[in-house]
Amino acid sequence: MNILFDERLDGELVQRDKSEVLNDLQQAVPDMTLLHREEDLRPFECDGLAAYRVLPMLVALPETLEQVKGLLKRCYALGVPVVTRGAGTGLSGGALPLEQGVLLVMSRFSKILSVDPDARMARVQPGVRNLAISEAAAPYGLYYAPDPSSQIACSIGGNVAENAGGVHCLKYGLTVHNVMRVDVLTIEGEHMTLGAESFDAPGFDLLALMNGSEGMLGVVTEITVKLLPKPETAKVLMASFDDVEKAGRAVGDIIAAGIIPGGLEMMDKLAIKAAEDFVKAGYPLDAEAILLCELDGVEADVDDDCDTVRRVLEKAGATNIQQARDEAERAKFWAGRKNAFPAVGRMSPDYYCMDGTIPRRELPRVLKGIAALSEESGLAVANVFHAGDGNMHPLILFDANKEGQLALAEEVGGKILELCVAAGGSITGEHGVGREKINQMCSQFQPDEISVFHALKAAFDPKRLLNPGKNIPTLARCAEFGAMHVHNNELPHPDLPRF
Repeated sequence: MNILFDERLDGELVQRDKSEVLNDLQQAVPDMTLLHREEDLRPFECDGLAAYRVLPMLVALPETLEQVKGLLKRCYALGVPVVTRGAGTGLSGGALPLEQGVLLVMSRFSKILSVDPDARMARVQPGVRNLAISEAAAPYGLYYAPDPSSQIACSIGGNVAENAGGVHCLKYGLTVHNVMRVDVLTIEGEHMTLGAESFDAPGFDLLALMNGSEGMLGVVTEITVKLLPKPETAKVLMASFDDVEKAGRAVGDIIAAGIIPGGLEMMDKLAIKAAEDFVKAGYPLDAEAILLCELDGVEADVDDDCDTVRRVLEKAGATNIQQARDEAERAKFWAGRKNAFPAVGRMSPDYYCMDGTIPRRELPRVLKGIAALSEESGLAVANVFHAGDGNMHPLILFDANKEGQLALAEEVGGKILELCVAAGGSITGEHGVGREKINQMCSQFQPDEISVFHALKAAFDPKRLLNPGKNIPTLARCAEFGAMHVHNNELPHPDLPRF
């Protein structure tokens, strides 16, 4: 898909000579790998949202902090935009390159610097894989809680950028709740430390601000994460339902009963079939929906909670409730859920993964709305989501080889996100806004709020060189999208730069 970007600074389109920028950066940082040939750039043209592709001007692969500093300082002086990339698994186009910018790839920063079992923390570089942290902490009986489905491949730096969640974030929190400190370089190459290894840090909570900032405020170079003791035991119940809306209501019933599961996931019939065909997880193919409910902690408490949840599920209309017999079956149940995305990919040439969040009580109504959009558009939708915290991942199936289907899938996805906003939710839970959801930001936020976002970015990045054109829409874009009121042919805040 050909994507057009606003790469303007101070209102003007900045055209840069590639060879001049390359020569300048090679002189400024002579020992850093810089890719510039088309065949070398091509693997970096997209992140996990492969429908959007742009060939970067240059790709930088630094290995030292000094190289990153040197690159940022020089790009700042030249006015060259910089987009930071981790493992490239993001699903919102957040690491999509710019045709007139440098793609800063942090994958070579892949060292676990230290694991402190007494303090229950680890210091890691941003290119470390999410799962590798838990693997390093395992000998001490510890682990890192946030576990996105891509944890085998995604980097912790990218997790910070998008404030990633995962199956177990209902009980243990998102990335922001499990990161204690980050070291950051500004676009001018200046070092900042946000947060602390202590319980709290002085001043404003800029650490929380950096989580989910999508590479727009600074480049993260080191992260200190919390480690948790592995639970004594964990047990999973799988409940089958003959109606999707019943399953949605059961989610709220479990929380209302005073139970906070380690994980509470939901899949509909299409997703169940895809996962079962792919993984052989033991899912019931005749069910319209299943809930996976994991309860962890001390053995006696977990047993009591299992009994409580079983009663709640029976009352909610579950047609069958199955408890994993052992650790192997528990792992199999979760393997089906964690492989749901690639499994659905086997059913259709393409799919478009959405990421909206709604209040739990609205699950039945929103699911009904998604079904209506699917029927209206003729595009099948598989629903896979973190039901416990209302984070939905509808997968819209389409064929990009058929004219108009990608645009139709995007239209359906946008309507699903707007449905989430109307239900009191958000257009994103953990995938970020990136380029994908930038129009829906206009539905989520008012002009004054968007103005504050622009001002906040300007405080960290006054030249707007870090990941421009992502996350925060211009007011002009919102007017064009039709989600902002224009009075007397003038947008609110006419002094705000439109880049």
